[in-house]
Amino acid sequence: MDGINLVQTLKLLPGIILGLTIHEFSHAFMAHRCGDSTSRDQGRVTLNPLKHIDPLGFIMLLIAGFGWAKPVQFNELNLRNPGKDVIKIALAGPLSNAVAAIVLSVCFFVVNKFVPLYDYHEMPLYTEVFLDAILINWSLFIFNLIPIPPLDGSHLLLSQFKKFPNLYAGLYKYGTFVLLALIVGSMLTKINFFPIWPVISFLGYGFLSLLGIHF
Repeated sequence: MDGINLVQTLKLLPGIILGLTIHEFSHAFMAHRCGDSTSRDQGRVTLNPLKHIDPLGFIMLLIAGFGWAKPVQFNELNLRNPGKDVIKIALAGPLSNAVAAIVLSVCFFVVNKFVPLYDYHEMPLYTEVFLDAILINWSLFIFNLIPIPPLDGSHLLLSQFKKFPNLYAGLYKYGTFVLLALIVGSMLTKINFFPIWPVISFLGYGFLSLLGIHF
């Protein structure tokens, strides 16, 4: 890893750690609130990153641009209203990243009032870290809403098939293979099978522009 890549990686680290931690904590917290203690018993209802980050998934995220955290486990039988609660748990993660991105944007705006974080000719390193964290959280929000298993958005699509266990299991299994194939295909062919950057850019830079910060 050369110096430029190392610097780029270090700039992304705070946003990645923050985004993954908030995402998984929110899944665990919502599962606990919905009546299942599995996540609490496993120590996942915490903002300690070490409880949520999967070492291999974290390294893959830095090297390959995609990765994963430790999935939050829960027992549907313990949920008060399984049909609705599963969706609540699934959406808690992505929505927490959207909230984090908004809060970071507001913090960026407030800090910029006292310590100018950018100009149109040069962007300080700490400003890039701030901006990367905002965009990473918007990325986690959008990407995880894609309705392909095992992403969180798939629960909205597949919940209607739970009355048919074999069909549900098959859709979940093969959907996971589809996602993996798309990711590997993107890497090998250099074709972006997840054209979500325009949406991420619109949300990230668009919200900042509403606050009067333009890039």
